[in-house]
Amino acid sequence: MKKSMTQKNIIQMTQLAVLAAISVVLVAFVRIPLIPAVPFLVYDMADAPILIAALLFGSGPALLVLFVVSVIQAVFLGGNGWVGLVMHFVASGALVFLVGEFYRKKHRFSDAVVGMVLGTLAMTALMVPMNYIFTVHFFGMPKAALDALILPAIIPFNLLKASLNSAIAAVLFKSLQPFVQKNREMIHPV
Repeated sequence: MKKSMTQKNIIQMTQLAVLAAISVVLVAFVRIPLIPAVPFLVYDMADAPILIAALLFGSGPALLVLFVVSVIQAVFLGGNGWVGLVMHFVASGALVFLVGEFYRKKHRFSDAVVGMVLGTLAMTALMVPMNYIFTVHFFGMPKAALDALILPAIIPFNLLKASLNSAIAAVLFKSLQPFVQKNREMIHPV
């Protein structure tokens, strides 16, 4: 029996809400400083469920999940307010968008991996100017201090963060393939 469009929409919204909730839990409870010399650069797995949303539903819905999670993080979880929201949404948004768009056309896992690699590079590249704009002007870090952190800390941290989240999402998504194949008409929008 075919599900009506309303039922499909409700199921998709519920699945997106669950992925958003998982992301919020991860950002609240999994916080790991990856580079001991810069303890304020803290890794969280919040982007992994959002990447799964991009693979399951496409870039648009995943960006909506990212926005909701970014707002919750900024307002309730000490995510540096609106500055943290903007930085997280723009940088992670590049990763999420590229993963969703590369996978969308043919639904091949190899395309998802290409999106993850390009998204990781885009996220890392975006964080350089955003740190110069926001960290210097809104958090008051001297430009010289930021200059000293870009190569040994900021770039490696963002490469690591995006790579780890992409790898986690890839492993989980690959394990979800039997469910995805069985429920393709319910998951992937027409």
